[in-house]
Amino acid sequence: MTAIREMYARWAAGDMGEADQWGDVTAEPRGLDYAEVSAGGVPAMWLSPHGVGPDRVIVALHGGGFVSGSLYSHRKMYGHLAKAAGVRVLLATYRRAPEFRFPAQIEDAVTVYRWAAARTQTVALAGDSSGGGLAVQVALREPGAAALLLLSPWIDMDPAQAATSYEENAATDLFFTRPMVQGLIAQYLPEGESGLAPEVNAFHADLSALPPIYVQCGSEESGRGDSERLAKLTGARLDVFDGQLHTFQMAAGRASVADEAIGRLAAWVRPQLGL
Repeated sequence: MTAIREMYARWAAGDMGEADQWGDVTAEPRGLDYAEVSAGGVPAMWLSPHGVGPDRVIVALHGGGFVSGSLYSHRKMYGHLAKAAGVRVLLATYRRAPEFRFPAQIEDAVTVYRWAAARTQTVALAGDSSGGGLAVQVALREPGAAALLLLSPWIDMDPAQAATSYEENAATDLFFTRPMVQGLIAQYLPEGESGLAPEVNAFHADLSALPPIYVQCGSEESGRGDSERLAKLTGARLDVFDGQLHTFQMAAGRASVADEAIGRLAAWVRPQLGL
């Protein structure tokens, strides 16, 4: 059993471990400098590969269902991406639910994007899981991003969660069940806010002005339906990795399939950034 599969099995059994232990499955990429910064008042962290210039940046938004995840749980995975792409990454966090509900998370992500865009020439957006959905929301609100890199993005905020991938992958994805995701939506959206509103759910927005998109997901994750739906609506490149679970790229440096995925993301985004 892989480290990712073991982690989700443990979570499904109710053992979530210590805060930020999610990042334990990722190897240290090395060859990077880390520097925490306030990006317009939002906590963020520069992940800077040695010898890389300042003109191009990937703004990355971590996952965690809007209730968990941090700069520290995700710095190594996005550090691998920064190193492979030869580009600085500005990894950002945001206010969490349920203490802070929609649209606080989108407001923080937009603030970070504007802060980065004012300090460099070209910006791409990246995100995993809920961070992927935030990246799409930023691109819808702030035209000008060079590209979107989405790792198992969670887009659909419809409380019904009608994707058939929940049933298709019920035997392999033990943690991200339909009731679990519905519970996250209940914590994220204020009472009375519709999960079908375009400003909440990008599947109901006009996606025609989005930049080029590259989506990755695992064939055995329940959230695969969101990745396939987004690719169908936008014409995005979609790579489905056989036998993999949600955000399997977190095993970068420890699993060859994660390294292959990071390498594909890097090779795709470099020309989008003019490299």
